[in-house]
Amino acid sequence: MTARSPLLPAARTCLAAALAGGVLLLAGCSADRLEEDAPAEDPGVEVDGGAIGPDVRVNDDVGLQQVQLEYPLDGVYAVGEDARLFMAVTNTGGEPVTLTDISGPDFSGVRVETAEGQGLPLTVDADDNLYVGAEDPPNVTLLDLGRELRSSQSVPVTFTFAEAGEVTIDVPVSAERQDPTPPFDFPDDDPDQDPTGDDAAIPSPAG
Repeated sequence: MTARSPLLPAARTCLAAALAGGVLLLAGCSADRLEEDAPAEDPGVEVDGGAIGPDVRVNDDVGLQQVQLEYPLDGVYAVGEDARLFMAVTNTGGEPVTLTDISGPDFSGVRVETAEGQGLPLTVDADDNLYVGAEDPPNVTLLDLGRELRSSQSVPVTFTFAEAGEVTIDVPVSAERQDPTPPFDFPDDDPDQDPTGDDAAIPSPAG
């Protein structure tokens, strides 16, 4: 069962939200709808203050919001470690959509934990949102990282939907915080921003 809540204003555009160098979107928006960001940050350089996960449209109905990796306990992911993924999947269409695959060149696979068990696919109901890494399942972890990662450094991750196609995003490690908790909170104001008509609110990064 998916959680329902309003969408951030950023979800209504095809912008890649990022601090400093920005995050490069490799797919998912038509040229007339995409505002170009600065080039993707060099993987070997850390951006002061961290980065905000990008918001990306897969098609007119399906989007990914605040896609990011959890800040590591000791400040760095070593080669071979696993990294937990956080994001919201939004579906403003009239039919369910199914996330069938998550892949990339810098990790060996993913572990997906749901309320029903393990593994993909993940389904987002019509006119609904699905929060990955929030208070309840599903949880997604990138396994066996192929290189070291620090805050604001990123890895390309491809998300494939059966109905909407695929999009590849440079997913950054979230900014440092006192406690390595999921980068979402749940404010309950501004319900007018929700195209699904619910009164809860979308998670936003905790700073």
